[in-house]
Amino acid sequence: MKNLNLLFAAVLIAFGAIFELNAQSYPELFSTETPLELQMKFSSKQIKNETNDSTYLDSFLLYKNAEGGWDSLDIDLRARGNFRRDNCSYPPIRIKIKKKKSNETPFEGHKNLKLVMPCNSSKNAPSYIAKEYLAYKMYEEVTPYFFPTRLVKISFFDEDDKNGEESELLGFLIEDDDLVAERFGGEIFDEKKLGPTFLMDSATVRHDLFQYMIGNTDWSSMFYHNQKIMKLSDTEFIPLAYDFDMTGLVSPPYAQVSNLVDLEKITDRLYRGFCRDESLMQAVRQEFLAKENELMALVENQFFMEERDVKLAKSYLKEFFSTMSNDKQFESQILMKCRR
Repeated sequence: MKNLNLLFAAVLIAFGAIFELNAQSYPELFSTETPLELQMKFSSKQIKNETNDSTYLDSFLLYKNAEGGWDSLDIDLRARGNFRRDNCSYPPIRIKIKKKKSNETPFEGHKNLKLVMPCNSSKNAPSYIAKEYLAYKMYEEVTPYFFPTRLVKISFFDEDDKNGEESELLGFLIEDDDLVAERFGGEIFDEKKLGPTFLMDSATVRHDLFQYMIGNTDWSSMFYHNQKIMKLSDTEFIPLAYDFDMTGLVSPPYAQVSNLVDLEKITDRLYRGFCRDESLMQAVRQEFLAKENELMALVENQFFMEERDVKLAKSYLKEFFSTMSNDKQFESQILMKCRR
């Protein structure tokens, strides 16, 4: 028990030091919780059908400045993603910005951004976006290695709309992979596949327990699915998680259980992480238990979520913390289910 306590203390000290370093260099665009107001105009059909990894469409956006007026910014757009691109009215977007164009704007220093848009303009769409955004904010609480996000309110004119009406949408921006890696003095590693056990132990256990917490099975360390790998040195590789819509926490109408697992419902949980040293897994378990109040507070403060969804999210998280606080359940659901 003494060795476990010493390991736990060491993990927490290292975790706190890294988090403090990361917070000091937080990018300005993502340094506030205030939603950024945007106006955008493009054809959803065109961007889904005519763009790919190397083909963009010329466009622009308007953003509300500090004085309350509107400024414009020239951008290039393309659709990204797979499932939502094919099944949603509005696809996820990648935004490319020319460096000189972004100077003295909120986007200064950002050449690429991801924009998560709602699947459609239904009444409940903002709540699903708010829950997915919540997942990103909760991830910030449990690891220093994350993608910064910023809510946006978008007045969107879809050129495919025959009625010519604007839609008021809620979405959020995600910082580009390379800037996240640069902040840690690393780089995004995509040259070849790494075995999951080559990833840094502590960062990986935090990642895997978080995915279990939000009920996410739509990821893979083996194939980099919904995960980027950040290389800090020749021996240090860190998982960076993203894309949290297909989870029990968010549970949108289009959610499907991954065909990689034997589960019936999107809200069912399964620990998909690989086994690590048990003392480390127990130490990270205690980190999560110590964060319960902060994580619950994040749920309560998501003003764009419907009251019903707030209650459901809190209940879903309480189930997780019930498992984490019970020795027998932690052993049966985590230690005995980890992949070897």
